[in-house]
Amino acid sequence: MASTSTNPSAAQAARQANTSTHLGALPSSVYTLPQTAQLEALYTIIRDKETSRGDFLFYSDRIIRLLVEEGLNHLPVVNRTIETPTGATYDGVGFEGKICGVSILRAGEAMEAGLREVCRSVRIGKILIQRDEETALPKLFYSKFPPDIAKRYVLLLDPMLATGGSAMKAVEVLMEHGVPEERIIFINLISAPEGLKTFCGKYPNVRVITGWVDQGLNEKAFIIPGLGDFGERRYCT
Repeated sequence: MASTSTNPSAAQAARQANTSTHLGALPSSVYTLPQTAQLEALYTIIRDKETSRGDFLFYSDRIIRLLVEEGLNHLPVVNRTIETPTGATYDGVGFEGKICGVSILRAGEAMEAGLREVCRSVRIGKILIQRDEETALPKLFYSKFPPDIAKRYVLLLDPMLATGGSAMKAVEVLMEHGVPEERIIFINLISAPEGLKTFCGKYPNVRVITGWVDQGLNEKAFIIPGLGDFGERRYCT
């Protein structure tokens, strides 16, 4: 059985974001879902302030599933030869290593189910990051990871990327636990170009998989047009 790693496919390269924003072209480590009419329809539903909680859950879960599948497309694979029920052999591929999902609490927890739906018995870690009232900087309050996280590929989960502060702090914590930067894939539903530029400037080797890049941030650092507070709409708080 062969075990030679293969390079990312041309199809992956084709999915790389090339969207231009008011801040210029997106960083090369940012990838978006195919910007189809169906995807835009899903986003239109979850952006609508009149959308019921039930519909918000259903349609945001559909997008999350698409994002997770795209995230898995960016994991390295190894050649694998198997035997089929007909007695023939097939030269395929398999994932190179184990994965782990890490959600940034609390909104990131909403993405865990989508990961579990496509990855059986996947390990899940959690990070709680909040703003320090004295310094106004992101501060780690809690983290719990599988003991072997340094040997895994990590799918970092958080629905929204605004300024990028929480995501950068999460990557910092993961790296302190031995996870190499290039083994982290950050998955989110909506990103602001300002946050993408800041995040990718600090961690250029972290791949970012986002469903949609919005217009930008307003004076309160809210994503515009956005969809409001994802956690509040998800959990009705």
